[in-house]
Amino acid sequence: MNHPVAVIGAGPFGLSTAAHLRARGIPVRVFGEPMVSWRDHMPAGMLLKSTPAASTIDAPQRGHTLADYCDAVGRSRLVTDEDIIPVETFVAYGEWFQQRLVPELERVRVVSVDRHKDAVDGTGNSRGNGRGGFELKLDSGELFTARAVVVATGLSGLAHLPPELAGAAPDGPSPTGPLSHSSQQHDLSRFAGKELIVVGAGQSALETAALAAEAGAQVRVVSRGRGRVGFGSPPWQQPRLRPESPFGNAWSLWALSYYPHPYRYLPAQARHYLVRRVLGPLGAWWLRDRFEGKVQVSEVAGIVRAEATGLAEAIGRRPVLTVQDLGGRTRELAADHVIAATGYRVAIAAMDFLGHELRTELAVSRGTPRLGAGYVSSVPGLYFTGLPAAASYGPVMRFVCGTEFASPRLVGHLAAAHG
Repeated sequence: MNHPVAVIGAGPFGLSTAAHLRARGIPVRVFGEPMVSWRDHMPAGMLLKSTPAASTIDAPQRGHTLADYCDAVGRSRLVTDEDIIPVETFVAYGEWFQQRLVPELERVRVVSVDRHKDAVDGTGNSRGNGRGGFELKLDSGELFTARAVVVATGLSGLAHLPPELAGAAPDGPSPTGPLSHSSQQHDLSRFAGKELIVVGAGQSALETAALAAEAGAQVRVVSRGRGRVGFGSPPWQQPRLRPESPFGNAWSLWALSYYPHPYRYLPAQARHYLVRRVLGPLGAWWLRDRFEGKVQVSEVAGIVRAEATGLAEAIGRRPVLTVQDLGGRTRELAADHVIAATGYRVAIAAMDFLGHELRTELAVSRGTPRLGAGYVSSVPGLYFTGLPAAASYGPVMRFVCGTEFASPRLVGHLAAAHG
């Protein structure tokens, strides 16, 4: 079959997969805006929590690491655990990687993916071999057939808003409404002189709060349940007698980083628990001095509800959170705006570009695709990489360095099955 492979998404995982496909001589079409989530949905001035070792996009040939990019553009090399990466530098690195290794990127959106008619038999059932391929429709109106599809859409469409916050934004979170998601706030200077509540205790919440405070906002972080505000240890305080990993020195981190092969054989409950808890909410070591003393913190047992008060949009509706404190009492916290830095939740239902029949046929575990060897789903020829693969291959798939494990294995499986 001469049909190309389609890669949907042009973030680190999509670009890495496409580079490996091209290196094997497999025809590929890649769709999306390069590094769009990092460029448009992260706050200006953000610094990456991940170290340089955890931030290189895997390539099939030498010369395309983050350090190589620094050399190419004449800036100081980012190589040690003490080197901190500005998001603007990381975006520029991804675009440089794309221009060198995936130059044929198509900046169009995939509207729909369905099985090609040859992929089902006369009764409407799947033939099961995946060789009939898939039919894709682009927002340009073009229809074409792909032999296999790799979904690498990253965080797109997966922003999570806990139900207890929804009352403040009945029409959904909005950057200009009473409540937004952290992915919707690029320029935090707009909150100068305003009262701001940030819900969450992870790096996104704490750095958003620090940046907003530095821009002149009066900021309160509300952390819920087990999410206590804390910061990691600096590199020079890492344990000396434990193996190194991109995320710190620990046997568990080393195993999950370099040997995620058996992860998918763990019981579902254990897999989902580890994805949530390993490398869970914790601020970067370098953020502590910018946060403490500048941002108020309210650690609460939970948020009971959220509402927006005010009679008219012109006046401005103020969000109010009713929280239960650690002693069991309820109280209200009000502000000019609430940012929900509440992370992302993988859900096949949110990937509405996948046709209804495909989504129905996919085997899932708690809403995430259940993947086999080589990152293939239960639909032959349909692959997932990046965050949607974390429940099958572990927490390393939440980070850019996961491309080193995922990309060559996915492409190897695809080449063997559909080459």
